[in-house]
Amino acid sequence: MYSKEEQQSLYSLSKEYLDEDSAIRQQSADQQLSELRQLIVYHEYRYYIKHDPVLSDYEYDQLFKQLEALEEEHPELVTPDSPTQRVSTDLTEEFPSVEHLVPMLSLANSYNEEDLFEFDQQIKRYANIPEDQDIEYAVEPKYDGGSIAVIYENDQLSRGATRGNGQMGEEMTNNARVIRSIPLKAAFSDYGVYKAELRGEVLIRKDTFEEINQQRAKDGLTLFANARNTATGGLRMKDPKEVAKRNMEAFIYTLGYAADEEGKSVLQRFDTHKESLDMLAKLGFKVPEEGDERKVCKNIKEVVNFCVNWEKRREDYPYEVDGMVVKVNDRELQERTGYTSHHPRWAIAYKFKAKQATSKLLKVEYQVGKIGSITPVAKIAPVQLAGVTVASVSLHNEDFIKGKDLRIGDTVLVERAGDVIPYIVKAMDDLRDGSEQPIEFPRYCPVNDTDEPVELVRPEGEAAWRCPTCVCGAQNLQQIVFHVSKNAMDIDGMGKSIIERFYELGWLRTIADVYRLDYGKIAELEGFGQKSADNLEASIEKAKQNPIHRLLHSLSIHHLGRKVSKIIAAEVKHVLELQEWTVEDFTNIKDVGPIVAENIRDFFQDEHNIKMLKEMQELGVNLEQTEDDIPKAASSDGPFVGKTILFTGSLQTMSRKEAQAKAEAAGAKNISAVSGNLDVLVVGEKAGSKLKKARELGTVGILTEEEFLQQLG
Repeated sequence: MYSKEEQQSLYSLSKEYLDEDSAIRQQSADQQLSELRQLIVYHEYRYYIKHDPVLSDYEYDQLFKQLEALEEEHPELVTPDSPTQRVSTDLTEEFPSVEHLVPMLSLANSYNEEDLFEFDQQIKRYANIPEDQDIEYAVEPKYDGGSIAVIYENDQLSRGATRGNGQMGEEMTNNARVIRSIPLKAAFSDYGVYKAELRGEVLIRKDTFEEINQQRAKDGLTLFANARNTATGGLRMKDPKEVAKRNMEAFIYTLGYAADEEGKSVLQRFDTHKESLDMLAKLGFKVPEEGDERKVCKNIKEVVNFCVNWEKRREDYPYEVDGMVVKVNDRELQERTGYTSHHPRWAIAYKFKAKQATSKLLKVEYQVGKIGSITPVAKIAPVQLAGVTVASVSLHNEDFIKGKDLRIGDTVLVERAGDVIPYIVKAMDDLRDGSEQPIEFPRYCPVNDTDEPVELVRPEGEAAWRCPTCVCGAQNLQQIVFHVSKNAMDIDGMGKSIIERFYELGWLRTIADVYRLDYGKIAELEGFGQKSADNLEASIEKAKQNPIHRLLHSLSIHHLGRKVSKIIAAEVKHVLELQEWTVEDFTNIKDVGPIVAENIRDFFQDEHNIKMLKEMQELGVNLEQTEDDIPKAASSDGPFVGKTILFTGSLQTMSRKEAQAKAEAAGAKNISAVSGNLDVLVVGEKAGSKLKKARELGTVGILTEEEFLQQLG
């Protein structure tokens, strides 16, 4: 498209425009506009067609901004074919829900080579294929960004939407239009396709993300946490111009739907997944490049080798990926293999191992929890781990620090286990130079900001030091945060930041204050308004009617979890009856041990706690037993009578709590760990170590969520 001489000339011209002191800025506006348009078209070709940019994304963005600024100064010189006309000027007031043409299902996960071989065997069982026969698989990167679905009708981009829940997504067509790797027009009609729905992932390059954060730092703005969240957040921004500034790219990874003018499916015209991706590449879409990024493997052994080799060069890839996607290549075999309710049986994600990096331990800060536990937090030199900038890592307790011999100034090995939780693996003691300082755990509450020091205590048999008498209010604040949380009273719309804000305003000091908030004042706060205040009031009023087992759990009584809260709630008609209970009364109940019994007894012997509960009752909070506090009788002839059961992974059709309730009603006993005592493991999406351990035991029955529901009938 461009000769070598033309490309050299355009590159040199680009550098002149990027030089703020260049004399080229003295040219006429008409001349500058003409040259800038020519430059941007060229760089879009290098970025989105050749995948071989000669400028950084940031530099390209600067050229585009110059063009925008000039056109704003000289609107009479704007032409219809200017690159700026891709961007809509309309703000999106809301993102309506739209239904995908076909559901966007999740993927089953694998974490090792054995899982991939088992996947291959499952395909053969489902499709009745001999075990020694090879199956052809298409393998491509599993991009870590925001999922989208784009629809083309009569060769024109007609709709863009987020994944949403897989069935319904949020319509964001204006934002899709500004992503330059999504063509506004594509010649699907050349292939007999009138209407098509494509699936893809919106990403931000690693280097672009760093440049965005560098600019935000210069502008005094909060840095973005990671490229993935920056991309997914960009999809839902109301102003397409702001979306365009993030310079996102869209990789298309599958043709999900294709129909002719009569609405008849023509997907089977593409015999393989590879053929459909090749077609999309020819139409100008950004798809994984064949050979380097994606490959058709003749059997599962070749798949394993490709995945393992890819993981080794993961860091060198310019985009964040968290694994590889393995798909049966043949479409007819895909249909024979079929689907579960939440994932295709013919595809699986091979997840990469946790990422590690070294950093410097700069200092240790301390946080107080809802029961006064003091948690040390390491502040480290910011480091990128699995797409996230990590600067803080929990050190758990004093024993953890001593066990790993951590010191201020150490070079430490940091890992994100499962690409989620940062963890310090060890100190690199061979790199010490003598300047490192031991970490001295405080003996007085380090969070207390009053003039009244409180000596920490460490209960026998426990690892945590605790502030026994909070005088600064920090512990009360954490108790309020827990009280309103999803697992406790579940007050929607009252997150931690809002509670901290109300606390700073003096509106919250105890749990009871949650139920005496002034919604008129809340409505006047910046960022709220009447509707937000009304919604919060409705959530709090709803929470007042919660069953008392939720209330008991929400009180931050040490060791009192949800299970024991339910057991005790079933034994009392009113919460304040527990004032009269002895430790023996509690321990006479099965599954209530002496330690939690003493903690509950101590709580209800404290006059301040009783006063608070009485205030809550006066404010309308339910303290009386409800039907939900009385356990349902287990079935005597259910499919899981006498069996222990455990749920792992993310369930798609019900919450974990609902699943456990169904299991109990069918005669099962829910337990919390994989061991020789476990009979049934029900696996949802992203099932990890528990599934692996269950397979190793060989005695555990493994069911999918769909199979579990089928057994329930």
